[in-house]
Amino acid sequence: MAEYFDSLETRDPVEREAALIAAVAQQVAHAQSHAPYFAEVLCDVDAREITSRAALGALPVTRKSELTARQRLAAPLGGLNATPLAGLRHVFQSPGPIHEPAGFSADWWRTARAMFAAGFRAGDLVYNTFSYHFTPAGMMMESGAHRLGCCVFPAGVGQTESQVQALANLQPSAYAGTPSFLKLLIERGEEMDMPCKSLSRALVSGEACPPALRAWLQDHGITARQMYGTADLGLIAYETEGGDGWVVDEGVMLEIVEPGGSQPMPEGEVGEVVVTVLGNGDYPLIRFGTGDLSAIVSGSSHRASPCGRTNIRIKGWLGRADQTTKVKGMFVHPGQVADVVRRHPEVRAARLVVTGSVGADVMTLHCDATRDDATLAAAICDSMREVMRLRGEVRFVPAGSLPQDGKVIEDARRYD
Repeated sequence: MAEYFDSLETRDPVEREAALIAAVAQQVAHAQSHAPYFAEVLCDVDAREITSRAALGALPVTRKSELTARQRLAAPLGGLNATPLAGLRHVFQSPGPIHEPAGFSADWWRTARAMFAAGFRAGDLVYNTFSYHFTPAGMMMESGAHRLGCCVFPAGVGQTESQVQALANLQPSAYAGTPSFLKLLIERGEEMDMPCKSLSRALVSGEACPPALRAWLQDHGITARQMYGTADLGLIAYETEGGDGWVVDEGVMLEIVEPGGSQPMPEGEVGEVVVTVLGNGDYPLIRFGTGDLSAIVSGSSHRASPCGRTNIRIKGWLGRADQTTKVKGMFVHPGQVADVVRRHPEVRAARLVVTGSVGADVMTLHCDATRDDATLAAAICDSMREVMRLRGEVRFVPAGSLPQDGKVIEDARRYD
């Protein structure tokens, strides 16, 4: 018999839909009363009249791309928080910069559900390689693991050889992190004659896990499942052993809308992921536009997944509705490219080109500049590292040769 995190995962779809709509109305009322931003943008909304998805679809969309500007006006959270800072546990900062809160409730980001579906169980030692500083990724996984009764080793990022030694000494059973770093650790362990034999399951996120990489991990004894979540929203959807798309989390109302707009797309068609988080009194995001593209799996609204879960499924992460691009698990925004250019008056125009393959990203800033010497190149590289918190290369191009198509970031990676 299949195991589930809780009974919510196998609810009758009609029952679930009614519960979600009721929870949305409650969240809207709470946000209007406690979050200054939502009190303003939803001032003409009567929460009691939100009795359907159509009514929800009439509310404005707040997009992630707007947060940096809003948070500058009302630091640090732009008035979207319903709980004052004194009532929060943490405030994090992701590239943008964008600030995200965390409250005191257990498993605040709801990641335990995805971990359970990936096979994590009480008593497991979870080797967590997500970052524990600035961004909340490390804490997101740790809180979910603790909710399940797991012990966590906070490995964080980098220090590959030390991590190989830690894996050999600790013998953890589960891994949380990016799939490419897991592959790197396994390969480096074999090179050091310290092969990792204890890991059997992994919950991966932060970048794509192509079929070839998934098969490679399986050949090394590790079953990997993917999780889709954000620092703002927490868990959105996750993979299960049943396939047929990624199951949407029970704690959110998910919509697929026209990119940049607000109207829902027909089931099966690609659009922007818009999410309303339910039951989060601290940060009650209403119709939050992620900028990510996906689609609802056709028929999943009335057909259970082969694993028995009855919630709708999405087709995973299908790209970005804007030019924001994820490089080595970190978002890079067009505004960051502009910040780098502003630091160097010699640069007349620039275009960030990301090449390579998933997990082996190469970030190169193509610069149309008044000079092309090594000193300027080194200075620009330093600025990229400081602004984007990633290492990049610089390539000088002939004057006027950059395409005049409005594109600031070009994703030219291979996804096969």
